[in-house]
Formats: sequence, structure tokens, C-alpha cells
Amino acid sequence: MAKGKAVTVFYCQNCGYESSKWMGQCPGCREWNTMVEEKATSAVRGNGNGVHKREAARPSCLSEVSIQEESRMQTHMDELDRVLGGGIVPGSLTLVGGDPGIGKSTLLLQVCRNLAVDGKKVLYISGEESLRQIKIRANRLGEFSDNLLLLCETGLATVEQTIRSVMPDVTIIDSIQTMYDEEISAAPGSVSQVREATNVLLQLAKGMTVSVFIVGHVTKEGTVAGPRVLEHMVDTVLYFEGDRHASYRILRGVKNRFGSTNEIGVFEMKEEGLIEVENPSEFMLSGKPEGASGSVVSCSMEGTRPILLEIQALVCHSNFGIPRRQAIGTDFNRVNLLMAVLEKRLNLQMADCDAYVNLAGGMRIVEPAIDLGIAMAVVSSFKNRAIDDKTIAFGEIGLSGEVRGVSMVEQRVAEAAKLGFTTCVVPEVNRSHVKHIDGIRLIGVRTVRDAVDLI
Repeated sequence: MAKGKAVTVFYCQNCGYESSKWMGQCPGCREWNTMVEEKATSAVRGNGNGVHKREAARPSCLSEVSIQEESRMQTHMDELDRVLGGGIVPGSLTLVGGDPGIGKSTLLLQVCRNLAVDGKKVLYISGEESLRQIKIRANRLGEFSDNLLLLCETGLATVEQTIRSVMPDVTIIDSIQTMYDEEISAAPGSVSQVREATNVLLQLAKGMTVSVFIVGHVTKEGTVAGPRVLEHMVDTVLYFEGDRHASYRILRGVKNRFGSTNEIGVFEMKEEGLIEVENPSEFMLSGKPEGASGSVVSCSMEGTRPILLEIQALVCHSNFGIPRRQAIGTDFNRVNLLMAVLEKRLNLQMADCDAYVNLAGGMRIVEPAIDLGIAMAVVSSFKNRAIDDKTIAFGEIGLSGEVRGVSMVEQRVAEAAKLGFTTCVVPEVNRSHVKHIDGIRLIGVRTVRDAVDLI
């Protein structure tokens, strides 16, 4: 029979790197003094007739595997269903991460409310709040059905037993860092506890076809706290982003085995809970100044959704020896690269100028398609010439000053037409692939100089 013996393993509290000895610097994340000692149990296989041998599994041919479409549960929140790939897949394990106070528990409680109304049995397990606290928050969201069951528990054995006895359709674990197994001597939230709890929930989800949502805390870098293997074990990883002091939140899919990983959902936090924002482009452009220099509208694709956003730039002469450069909402190094291209290819003397670039609305975009919008906004502010308010621009800029093509141009132009824009500055290589749209004039540009000449 297999025997177990206690061994000492060192884990990194930041990234979950495992080592047999203590090290001052973690080889995985290069952080100092993050290795902690924990006890693990390793199974030693014995010899003789006492060893239990399982029957070997028979491999299957690919042609023998049958494929049928998974029936998904609708949450009646279109933004969430889009990020999940069309709804909740039965037997899936989903990890929801985000900063404290961002609205993770509120979002999942609203999902529980909608599923319970549809007749689904939902089990909400909280290790951070009492039943009274959950009730107070639920009263703000509306009336709940009796199909929603609440449990305040942190013991992993009790949680597992409750799920097996209740047999819910959906289970919420809030949060995974509060769950602990009594057989493991490590503290709750440690690498061993988080990994064991997630493994138990994974077996329950796959074995009982229960859809499980687990809430995970994040580190100061914005990643889910605990071992990195946690994100590999689950089927879907969702991040709830945004400033908790602001009203808008963005739900982003980082990993999804049942759908696209580029989709986002936009929500607004109100007193009655999270409200879906059906048209983010209209929100992003609200309050845009008219006739102001340094303001250009560009378009970015988030999955299958085009989002129009305002790019603002402010360029002014510096009073110091080293000019200051700052970027909010986009990559700082990308802005420096684009300004270097403008100085080299257009002979613009901006080496003694401070430059500030801001994406209005609070979103963070790293898609290269907004390069053309950033360049035009910088030149517009530098020359103090306003760009037509009904014009949008998108395209990737290379180091030679060429404007390269982007994907899904028709969807971007259609979104601009829907919001009343009349002119689209697009890469020349994409202009011939766009169908004619009434009310939209397409201008193709080959280089950044062609785009700047339009200002």
C-alpha cells in the first residue's frame, strides 16, 4: 500500500515557484525574500503484492470521439455572456480576479439572482462575509428567488460535502484564498492551500457537471495571488479592471477554453448594482471638446467589438533641460517611438517639448491600430491646428513612417458611421477592401506624412 512521508518544499509567495531549498531570490519572478517553507506530502510507491494497480485506460481514435454543442446557461447579462463565449458552460471552472472593492462579489451575486429566477439551483459560498452582510448587499440588487442558497464556510471538507449533498447547477466560491484544508498545515491563502482547494473544486466541477466560479485576490502587479498553476487549472480566467473610485468597470477575458480571449464587457457601478454599458463608444466620446487641437478619435478592436475612443495630446515647450513625456491609457514606450518617427520623417523639432498623451474614458489600449491617431493628435497639438470633429483615424505606423494595414476595417468604419462620423483616415492597403458606406468618405494614406498633411 502506498505510504506518505512529509517533505519540506519552498514556495514563492509571489509566483508559486517551487524549490527543494531556500533561495534569497526567486528564479521565477526575480523577487527577493518571497520563498516560504511548507510541508508537502509525497507518495512513495511500495513493492510487493500490496500495491494496488489500476486498470490501464484504453486510448481512443480521433474518429471515435463524438462532438456535440455544449448547452450554455444564459446569465441575462449580455456583456458577461459575450466575454464567456455565449454563456456559462456546465462543468466549467471560472476564475474571477480583480482589485479589492472593484465589484467582483456584486457581479457574481447579480449572476446568481438571474440564474435563480430561471430555475437554476445556485449555491453561494462566502468565506469573507457573513449572511447578514450578503443580505444587505442583496437588498440593493432586488428580489431573489429561493433557488439561491447561502453558506458561510471556509473549511474545504465542509464545502465539498455541501456541494455533493445540495448538487447545485452553479457554485460561487468567494474567495479561494479563504478556503483551507485541515490536513495541510499551511495557513489559508498559501500556495499549498490555494492549489489544493482549486484541485478539489476542479474535480467537483468535472465530476458533477457543476459550473464553479471562484473569486481570486490579485497582487500589486494585477495578477491573481497564489501559484501560477492556478490559472492553468481553470477553464476561464476573467479580470475585473478599472478604478474603484470611478463608476465604469471593464471585464476582460484572459483565458477561455470555450470562446475568444479578446472580448471585453463594460459595466457601470451604480447604487442598484452593475449596469451594462451597451454602447461603450458613445460613452468614450461623451464630453469630447469641439474645435480643440490635439484631439483625435481613433478605433480599437476588443475581440469582435469596435470601440471608438478619443486620443488627447498636449505638446508644449519645456522649461527644463530634459523634456517630460507621459502616457495614460497606452504604452509609454510606444508613444516615445512614434514621436521619434515624427521627428525623423517629418523634421518636427520636438526634442525640447513636453508631451502628454491621454486616452479619455479610462480604458487601456495597446493595439497598434491607434498609432495613427496618436501621431495626428501629437502633430495637431504641436502645430495648434484642430482636426475636423467628424474625422477618425486608425492605422499602424512603422519606423520608416509607413502606415501599415490593420484587421477588421469594415467593422471599424461601420461603427464610425453609426455614431455620425463622415471621414475615415485609413491605411491605403485597407481602403480597397472596404465596401461603400453611405455618408462615409474614406481617405487612404501610405505614410504618416500623408496623414499629417490633412491637418
